[in-house]
Amino acid sequence: MILDLFKLDGRVAVVTGGGRGLGQAMAGALAQAGADVVSVTRTAQSEQTRKLVESCGRTFVDMQCDVGQPSERAGLIDRVTAQMGRVDILVNNAGIFQRHPPEDYPLAEFDELMQVHLHAAFDFSQQSAPQMLKRGRGKIINIGSVLTFEGGLNIPAYAAAKHALAGLTKSLANSWSHRGINVNCIAPGYFDTQVADSLKDDPVRGPQILDRIPAGRWGDPDELGGLAVFLASDASNYVHGSVITIDGGWLAR
Repeated sequence: MILDLFKLDGRVAVVTGGGRGLGQAMAGALAQAGADVVSVTRTAQSEQTRKLVESCGRTFVDMQCDVGQPSERAGLIDRVTAQMGRVDILVNNAGIFQRHPPEDYPLAEFDELMQVHLHAAFDFSQQSAPQMLKRGRGKIINIGSVLTFEGGLNIPAYAAAKHALAGLTKSLANSWSHRGINVNCIAPGYFDTQVADSLKDDPVRGPQILDRIPAGRWGDPDELGGLAVFLASDASNYVHGSVITIDGGWLAR
């Protein structure tokens, strides 16, 4: 049956930044499909995500790690494996957002954003790969943005990181697809999350953004769940190195 291909029973998913917003929505969707979930956050305070996962009868683990710090990232996947037995699905979702004119952009903040968005994604992918390669299967999902394709305004670090994440996705897919690991990237548009409140509520930018979205509204985080489950499941076994947009038509405008 086709729906059986979407089942994630018995699999373990690691979601970075799983405590809120898009990460929380994806964690909940993966649990609904049958996966146990490890949420990696800086504070290890993901109680709402825990409720979503455990309401599906799945196991939930809240793991603390500042993904922007290489020393804290070291050995994270080994810690997950020691507790959960395996990692089948990795969702590199953790992110931060900083806006400055490029001529004034602090280099320290540029480096921090790159660590969180790009370095951590490669680090955790590299940590997960040995066990995935040994089993001959695994799913890695990087979370990009419509800024994977656009330059944006006063967000040079974010745009650079998201462009680079697409390149990383394709490169890892070229190396690992024939060995059973699917590496793909989701590029969300404008979703109604806490992080986006400053843009949505801006009296100038908010209406400008809404006017440009062909769907006529911001996305609901739960609408990301189906795509995450697809890419985490056997239904996507022949999808490799793809950057899939989910943006209400933003890039088609």
